[in-house]
Amino acid sequence: MFGKHRLRVAQFARCLSSSAGLAGLPPTLKTVIKAGVDGSDVNITGWVRSVRVQKRIAFAEVADGSTLRGIQIIMDDPQMASKLTTGCAVQITGRLVNSPGREQNKEVQAERVEVIGPSDSESYPLQKKRHTLEFLREIGHLRPRSQTIGAITRLRDCAEMGIHKFFHENDFVRIHTPILTSNDCEGGGETFNLITSGTKRPETDFFGRKVNLTVSGQLHLEVFTGAFKRAYTFNQAFRAEPSQTGRHLSEFWMVEAECAFVDRLSTLLDVEEEMIRSTTQHMANAAENDLGFFLKDNEPLAKLVRRLSDSQQYSRITYTEAIDILQQADAKAKFVYKPKWGHGLQSEHERYLATVHFEGPVFVTDYPVDIKPFYMLPNADGRTAACMDLLVPGPCELLGGSLRDHNYERLQNKVEQLGFEEGSLDWYVQLRKFGTTAHGGYGMGFERYLQMLTGLDSVRDIIPFPRHAGRCQY
Repeated sequence: MFGKHRLRVAQFARCLSSSAGLAGLPPTLKTVIKAGVDGSDVNITGWVRSVRVQKRIAFAEVADGSTLRGIQIIMDDPQMASKLTTGCAVQITGRLVNSPGREQNKEVQAERVEVIGPSDSESYPLQKKRHTLEFLREIGHLRPRSQTIGAITRLRDCAEMGIHKFFHENDFVRIHTPILTSNDCEGGGETFNLITSGTKRPETDFFGRKVNLTVSGQLHLEVFTGAFKRAYTFNQAFRAEPSQTGRHLSEFWMVEAECAFVDRLSTLLDVEEEMIRSTTQHMANAAENDLGFFLKDNEPLAKLVRRLSDSQQYSRITYTEAIDILQQADAKAKFVYKPKWGHGLQSEHERYLATVHFEGPVFVTDYPVDIKPFYMLPNADGRTAACMDLLVPGPCELLGGSLRDHNYERLQNKVEQLGFEEGSLDWYVQLRKFGTTAHGGYGMGFERYLQMLTGLDSVRDIIPFPRHAGRCQY
């Protein structure tokens, strides 16, 4: 019996240093807990979340960002905790033992406690009590240590891996699209323009033309779909959006994809739906504890996550059908903005469709061509475009895309009529002259996707360092 125990302890030790190149790094709590063997010697490092000292015993919770909950440290001599304060960095040597508590299955019986980095307990703003997300935004340099932001950060990491996994398993090639660009993509004008710091030169001097931060990598991605049938980008985007609502950021991340040889809008919807389904399933499997932290006691949100993951096709309606639904519901819903054909859907309309009428994800397709960007392919009726938005409970519009107009003459006329800077989009229009194909693509706001899964009210709590109108700390 003792021989088997020693073997398990030896296997545990090998697990903690399984990668020879990383042997110099201390193991994460995730590794220690997962590979843990009762009675094995451990040396853990992390930050103290809480300390509790009693007459004959002391307890501390130590976290290192690798798990939702930290690990409990048991100190039989309360003096071992004399220098411990909330927020301090520590190194604990002791034995890993099975825990009788409900909150964890392992704990550490401390033999030696060393404070690596002290923390002033009187001024440290994070205490064991519950803090509001608004308060945490005011201490952005410390909020990663909170349980909620820690869970969001790991979910961001997991979601990004799930997205890359989906694309790579389906032969998409990742393209690094530029952040500096001379185009506005959608022509909305809400861009951050670039100027050279510390000089009085005109803003056109450095590059020879006006340059702004990108609002989308779509046009550059279309360049590569002239050589790669399936391409995607995962990149930052910037928009000078003055809105102060929790739905908008000035700096955010976009997942964008383009597919060549696609002439059916339904095909594009299938790709988008499978990306969401695959990524959500990946997160449910790989980040069960962190996702469960937000789904606990929130059955409507848990139901949405199950719906996003199941095999049943998401609801699909046309814009015209959406207007009919909204007009019929107006007497009871009392919309501030009356739904009318030819006008864009307002947030209250999108929320009603996704949350009340369909109670889940719904694609709205074929919007009027006059309210959509120039690059979208007109339908045969001449009134609508082959496009879509995916509406979901929470952030409302999650994803948008279309088939792209691949007719050279028609696209050239659109660019001229809209008054883009002369020659600025010649390269984009010229793609239609040399081996063009029917193609389409879409873009999804990464923060909005995570906002949907966590049920949080503001995207400012989803991104590590939120930038929005009037706010750019750190």
